[in-house]
Amino acid sequence: MNYVAYALGVDIGGTKIASVLIDQNGEIYKRSEVPSDPSDKEKMFEQVIKSIELVLEDSHVQLNDIKGMGVGVPGKVDREKGIAVFQNNLPWDNFPIVSRLQDYFSFENIVIDNDVYMATFAEWKVANTNKQDTFVYVTISTGISCSIIHEGSFIRGNGFAGELGLFPVLAKSSANGIANLEKSASGPAIKKLAEKRFNNPAVTTSDFFAKYGQKDAETEALMSEVVESLAHGIYSIICLLDPHRIVLGGGVMNSNPFLLDLFKEELKKYLIPEQLHSLERLFTSKLKEDSGIIGAGLKGIE
Repeated sequence: MNYVAYALGVDIGGTKIASVLIDQNGEIYKRSEVPSDPSDKEKMFEQVIKSIELVLEDSHVQLNDIKGMGVGVPGKVDREKGIAVFQNNLPWDNFPIVSRLQDYFSFENIVIDNDVYMATFAEWKVANTNKQDTFVYVTISTGISCSIIHEGSFIRGNGFAGELGLFPVLAKSSANGIANLEKSASGPAIKKLAEKRFNNPAVTTSDFFAKYGQKDAETEALMSEVVESLAHGIYSIICLLDPHRIVLGGGVMNSNPFLLDLFKEELKKYLIPEQLHSLERLFTSKLKEDSGIIGAGLKGIE
């Protein structure tokens, strides 16, 4: 009989907390989701506990069969000390999340990492790339960020590597024609652009994509600007790293996979002949919204 290793994966966000029980192959056995409560650090932590307890409730897996727990946290983390250092959407300032979870549960093996790094780890695992390759995961969602795995290890720099959303890109709607990528192409940025273009504060990002699907001329013009900004940002990755694989995920991308073809068409304007191979190395996420929790769970098994 083959031994099965189990772990808990937790993905903490400003809107919701998702937890799963998975095995070493990334198969999800049970999942829970609860709303975040960023009004107070302890209330937020209570919601994390609630999410985990819902997964453990009535589980056929015994606690002593669970090898560990991985936790994805937005913003800056101290992986060695188990501290959530800074987030712009949570009330935790140097919050000792690992020790707090260890005090509450019986798991000694609890690891944390930035949520995008957790998602990257999962997408890298399912991609089955050559271990010597350079792999990049880009999330286009409430924010924009990326993470890099080179020869099997993360490139972390001095701790803040991958903040692609801060990179200045072409942005026609900006006063000087340039803005950072997050302010020109993230979900909230698209909503603001649509509000201004249609003079309607009630318009949502989903409304914008729906109007694009109806071939609305104004929406198509605005989409062209957004795609140009994103292509500019992705081209910076190609120039710096020439990755073997770039995977695009996050809420905006997962809900609108047709964007991949638009990116490729726009990228052709920048690519020189020696870079054209990059077009065949761009992919959408395989795990979609589960990439973060699956990556966290797999890290708990390592």
